[in-house]
Amino acid sequence: MSRKLYPDARAALDGLLRDGMLIHSGGFGLCGIPSLLIEAIRDSGVKDLTFVSNNAGVDDAGLGLLLKTRQIRRMIASYVGENAEFARQYLAGELEIEFNPQGTLAERIRAGGAGIPAFFTRTGVGTAVAEGKPTQEFDGVTYVMERGIMADLAIIHAWKADPEGNLVFRKTARNFNPVMATAARVTVVQVEEMVGQGELDPDHIHTPGIYTKRMILVPPGTEKRIEQRTVRKRSEPATPAAAGTDPLPAR
Repeated sequence: MSRKLYPDARAALDGLLRDGMLIHSGGFGLCGIPSLLIEAIRDSGVKDLTFVSNNAGVDDAGLGLLLKTRQIRRMIASYVGENAEFARQYLAGELEIEFNPQGTLAERIRAGGAGIPAFFTRTGVGTAVAEGKPTQEFDGVTYVMERGIMADLAIIHAWKADPEGNLVFRKTARNFNPVMATAARVTVVQVEEMVGQGELDPDHIHTPGIYTKRMILVPPGTEKRIEQRTVRKRSEPATPAAAGTDPLPAR
């Protein structure tokens, strides 16, 4: 058994949680979110948390669970449009929010993991995004300074892992999860499939195991929520007559 593998989410987070933490939470919408670790944080009762996430979940899933229990004090996010409770708390002055353009948010996280304290970008100059932030002119163009983000804890969802914590992400789950895994003092990962040592192709590893401190396995059958299911109606296949062509003659 891997020394990094823990029996469940509660055990994996034991000793790591405290009030007032800054936490990276991976995923994109509800895709690739660390749902079991979010539930364990809810059950722990820690509060006054700041979460960095692409989104704020929905009312009954993802970070929406922690909004419902009032454990989140501040959100740093790029999209929060699917959560009515989030909107209610924000408009009532009960929740702080720092909006970031999505690319800026991703770069702030990447910079934190790379040890870069700040960087300049043209995105947001002249808008509310740049209010109160230093600006600088380079080659006649104005840029706004953004700070890198280094979290106390990152909670991550991965597709595959080996005993050393080398991680592979699948499709959309590969956007914020890998950069967040590098940008925290401790990274805890929920994994769908554990493979043996040496079974992952080194060229296919997205996050090296040096970043992974603790892991849990996602139990089979765990629900994967879909934010909005949109299905295109399929048209009936055209018959030869409807298509204006004669059927092929019998042979």
